[in-house]
Amino acid sequence: MKKRGRRKTRSGRGALVTIGALFLFSGVIRLADGTGAAIAREVEAFSTSGGASTMEQSEGDAAPECVTDEGINQVTARLRERQAQLDERERHVALRMIELQKAEKSLKTNLERVKAAEEDLRATISLADGAADRDIDTLIAVYEKMKPKDVSVVFETMDPSFAAGFLARMRPESAASVMAGLSAQKAYTVSILLAGRNMDVPRN
Repeated sequence: MKKRGRRKTRSGRGALVTIGALFLFSGVIRLADGTGAAIAREVEAFSTSGGASTMEQSEGDAAPECVTDEGINQVTARLRERQAQLDERERHVALRMIELQKAEKSLKTNLERVKAAEEDLRATISLADGAADRDIDTLIAVYEKMKPKDVSVVFETMDPSFAAGFLARMRPESAASVMAGLSAQKAYTVSILLAGRNMDVPRN
């Protein structure tokens, strides 16, 4: 039994040796007729191009640069700086709005004061005009009670426009008596002024 096993092993090894010899002989023949050289050239070309392309692919597909803690800190610092600027601008705008509101309130108060002052001034002027009118009416009443000759002496020295104003408010008969005692030049000037005062009066 042991002899048969040894024989089978030796015969198997002999077959393998024979097959290897055949492959070797075939390779020698291919090398002899140029096929081996062609294969060698192809292998060399593949090695060159394949290696280069592999290197290029490795370079092209390189992993992106890793983000470091320092880069994150820089971005965070810039964001904080920008936020601080925005906060400062917002604070400035808020202060400006407060100042504008104060100015608007102050302006409104001043306008109310001016309006009140104007009303007081109108009232004062109205009182003054009323008092002046009353004083003039009183003075006219005095002139009308005086003798026309004495009144004419006063009006002779009076400014023509002022005298015309008095005569315009006196009763016609009293005014006529005063005009009769004036000089011709004075009476003419006063008459022109009285006529001019009545030229702008609308007529039907």
